[in-house]
Amino acid sequence: MSGPKIGVLALQGDVREHLAALESCGATATTVRRPGELDEVDGLVIPGGESTTMSTLLSVFELLEPLRAKLKDGLPAYGSCAGMILLASEIFDTRPDAQHLDALDIAVRRNAFGRQVDSFETDLTFAGIEGEKVRAVFIRAPWVERIGNGVEVLAEVPDGPAAGRIVAVRQGAVMATSFHPEITGDRRVHELFVDLVRTT
Repeated sequence: MSGPKIGVLALQGDVREHLAALESCGATATTVRRPGELDEVDGLVIPGGESTTMSTLLSVFELLEPLRAKLKDGLPAYGSCAGMILLASEIFDTRPDAQHLDALDIAVRRNAFGRQVDSFETDLTFAGIEGEKVRAVFIRAPWVERIGNGVEVLAEVPDGPAAGRIVAVRQGAVMATSFHPEITGDRRVHELFVDLVRTT
């Protein structure tokens, strides 16, 4: 049985790393740059990058409205870092002209943990992932400041100045993390998403 076909939005960010992670989890991974390519995938990963630039590129590539429609129709999606920001319904500390996808009933704060020099790693207890804790790498990452009804918290920062901040969520077929699982070699977050796509 072949795995689901999962696209990676290939406008900016860690596209190759996400493609490799998805392939290692049994999915058929492909890049998505055009509206028609959205019709060919069973799920979509929105990688990290610069969220305001990505929102502009979504409009330039005429992907913004088709992607919003697909998400509204139930397309499974996973966003990491900037991907979380784009999937949110409310964003703090962003440009007034920045667009977002309204796929998660959450409010996020951009660059909540600080600048590039404030990047850090920690180990997270992650709902739905058994065994060792998930090593999380935060790079100019957002955090979630509000969750709506139906949003499940998957992980929170365990200690330090940001203790208790929400950094992973799921609502229906859409999930997001503040951190970058594609760069650690731990494929369990991607496995969770591939399973979500299979069962949706």
